[in-house]
Amino acid sequence: MAFLLPELPYPKDALEPYISSRTLDFHHGKHHNAYVTNLNKLIEGTELEKESLEDIIKYSFGNPEKTGIFNNAAQVWNHTFYWYCMKKHGGGAPPKKILQLLEKNFGGFDQFKNAFKTAASTQFGSGWAWLVKDNDKLDIMKTANAGTPIAQGIKPLLTIDVWEHAYYLDFQNRRPDYIDNFIQFLLNWDFVLKNLQE
Repeated sequence: MAFLLPELPYPKDALEPYISSRTLDFHHGKHHNAYVTNLNKLIEGTELEKESLEDIIKYSFGNPEKTGIFNNAAQVWNHTFYWYCMKKHGGGAPPKKILQLLEKNFGGFDQFKNAFKTAASTQFGSGWAWLVKDNDKLDIMKTANAGTPIAQGIKPLLTIDVWEHAYYLDFQNRRPDYIDNFIQFLLNWDFVLKNLQE
């Protein structure tokens, strides 16, 4: 069965003024949709046609002959996850359970924010910054292009998309401003908590 473009978990104008409905028109409606369309074309008639998105990502990861499949499958997964990392009236301090884990693993909420911002702003070119759970430890990692922690068996809790199409219409070349707004006003701690508990 072909993969479908998932609906956004909120109306297109829900993240304004930080992320505009125009950005979501392009980012979700064009970019995310293109990855879904390309993936379906690449796996049509192959043994991967009936596999889950996660299994396709793990199967194609690191295989030069399957680079196109990996890039599109991982980008479908990454974007779907990213939409849930934001919500209207998000941001602010995390719930107590997350706060305790951030203190244990990073030394505090401010230290986590600084580390996450550094990862997102120093990812050269296109990619992603992540808060992940690796075994029992929380960590921050960044991935280039379509890279995703799930390909390496690491559990993602939160991500920010730092491809230019995620922010250019609203922030132009000011990636740090986009990152600040994401953390301060959009970050969906309820989703992070849900991922921690699963």
